[in-house]
Order: sequence, then C-alpha cells, then structure tokens
Amino acid sequence: MSTMTIDILNPKAAKLIKDLADLNLIAIKTPSKNGFALILKKLRSKAKSTPSLEEITREVELVRTKRYEK
Repeated sequence: MSTMTIDILNPKAAKLIKDLADLNLIAIKTPSKNGFALILKKLRSKAKSTPSLEEITREVELVRTKRYEK
C-alpha cells in the first residue's frame, strides 16, 4: 500500500475520487489538524524528564553566543 497527497484542482476530479472510494478501490483519509501536536506528544512521552526553564534558557544563550561569535 502506498500513500499519496493530492491537491484537487477541479471539482470533477473530486467526484471521480469519491467514486473510486465508493468502489473500494481507494481509501480517503482526511489529515488531522493537530499533526504537530501528536508528534510533540509522542516525543514527550519518550522523554525521561522535561527540561526546566533555567536549562532551556542556558541552552538558548549558548546557541546565541556561538552564533554571534562568527
């Protein structure tokens, strides 16, 4: 099984696609609106601990320092 993303430019094409789905030749899945949130949730569930505000600030400052040294 392969997955494709298709932009439908003509309403007639949408009807053809719906007809194919009615014949069980294809399956239509609507993309979830919160795809990014799901990815974050997965990543956070695997993390052992969340960084504190101080750790995040320290990391941001390190990156900024390295960026402006160049």
